[in-house]
This record gives sequence, structure tokens and C-alpha cells, in this order.
Amino acid sequence: MLDRSKTACFTGHRPEKLPDGGDDNSPVIKVIKSCLYAEIERAAAEGYNSFITGMQRGIDLWAGECVLDLMNSYDLHIAAAVPYRDFGQNFKGKDKWLFGRIIDNAEHIAYISEEYEAGCMSRRNRYMVDHSSLLIAVRGADRSGTSQTMGYARKCGITIRTVDISSFTDGQTTLF
Repeated sequence: MLDRSKTACFTGHRPEKLPDGGDDNSPVIKVIKSCLYAEIERAAAEGYNSFITGMQRGIDLWAGECVLDLMNSYDLHIAAAVPYRDFGQNFKGKDKWLFGRIIDNAEHIAYISEEYEAGCMSRRNRYMVDHSSLLIAVRGADRSGTSQTMGYARKCGITIRTVDISSFTDGQTTLF
């Protein structure tokens, strides 16, 4: 069972909505991943010991990978909130590998729906917020599930820490 007071969750974009298409070799993606890692490590140092990932490609899987990497330094637990039972079956390459690695190491897996249905992604996001006291968000300027999740977290009164992608880019070019 997750202790909400010591649990954090994540929200963010899929790779295609990130600068440079989320390319691991992109300098801006490396900065975003470093900031995500730093926020997770900060939360762990503050006593958060459980982290829920929504298992989507991009920020969710990257956050899960960070948690797995930090397990050697902190006593951390990872949980997976999977929108529906067959979610992830079409992932390829590193995404498929990370998905499997997180599922294999998850102490808690919540399947929000047995099969895909309208609203299962939003219900997954609400599940994560409802079971956390901290939301770590990586967001850009567009309206998306990320901004909806942040809005729900604000409504619920949980702490939100944001890595704002627009601080690294102006929407067209990298600012560093």
C-alpha cells in the first residue's frame, strides 16, 4: 500500500511533443532528463520513497528509469499506473525495454481499465494524483494531459514542482 504523504507521481509529454522529438542525443533532452533526475533525487532526499509513473513513452518512462537508477542510493519503491491492461504492447526499442523493466520492478501495479476506453488516460492521471502528495511535472506551453493533470493536482492541493521546457527553448530553437 502506498503512503500518500511519501508518494510522488509524474506528468509530462510524449517524445514527439518534446524538443528535438525527444531524441536522447539532443542537448536539450539531456538537460530535461537531468532536471527530472534532480527533482526526483530532491524528493527522495526529502523523504519521498514511492514514485508512481503513468508508463507513457517520454517523461513517464524516463522518470521511472531515474527512480530505478536512484534505488541504489535511496530506499525507493516504484509503482505503475497503467491506463489499460494491454497498454505498452506496441512500444518498440528502448521504450519497450524501459516499460518491461519498470513493470518487473514495480511493487504496485494499478490497471485503470481492462481494455482501452475513452477517458482511461485521464482516470490514470487522477489515480496518480489521488495517491500522491507531490507531482513532478515536465511541461511545455501546449494544452495537454500534462496541463490537465497539473490543474487537477492544484484542485487537490498537492505540491507541484515543474520543469518548464520553455525555459530551455523559445519554441523554435534551443536557448543555450
